[in-house]
Amino acid sequence: MTQASTESSGVSALDSAPGTGPPPESDADLWNRVAASGPEAHAAFTELFQRHAEAVWNYAYRLTASWSQADDLLSTAFLNAWRTRGRAVLTRDSARPWLFTVTARLARDERRAVARRAALRQLLSRTPAERDHADAVAEGDLAERRLRRVLAAVDRLPRAEREVVRLCLLGEVSTADAARLLGIAEASVRSRTSRARARLRAMIEEDPDD
Repeated sequence: MTQASTESSGVSALDSAPGTGPPPESDADLWNRVAASGPEAHAAFTELFQRHAEAVWNYAYRLTASWSQADDLLSTAFLNAWRTRGRAVLTRDSARPWLFTVTARLARDERRAVARRAALRQLLSRTPAERDHADAVAEGDLAERRLRRVLAAVDRLPRAEREVVRLCLLGEVSTADAARLLGIAEASVRSRTSRARARLRAMIEEDPDD
């Protein structure tokens, strides 16, 4: 009896030991559950959000240098992910490169919309457009001013180089993942990244600090 109790206790201890449960689901598995729109779709989507929200926010901030815009881009990127579930293709079973690509597109569209609105205000009022208070606060910090200079330089790059910069340099997406997302060879990604680095250095050196 004593021996049987000991063995039973040992089995119970093993069953409850940390790290002995099933491994966590991959992003692809979670994405498939989300795409199925079943009763567990929201739980799977919440898990994806918890895994990648911080990285997506940081990426959005590096693209915009604005906390408020990063918050908006984070929400919109995941809303886009929910709306396009079942149609998006993940790279190497990871949702992060796809989320970064969506975030970069949203940031680009927002910059264009802001520029159009500013131009319209100037045309109507004949006075310089008022600067957003949040941007004014952000520009007060030297690091953020430098980030804005870099982002402005990135916007002046040729499109092919701009894409790899936003993915590989700002988003820290691997060369292999970027190649799959852009549909080009890894060697082309490396070549474009190298050329972009050289152009960015030259442009930033031409524009002295404020």
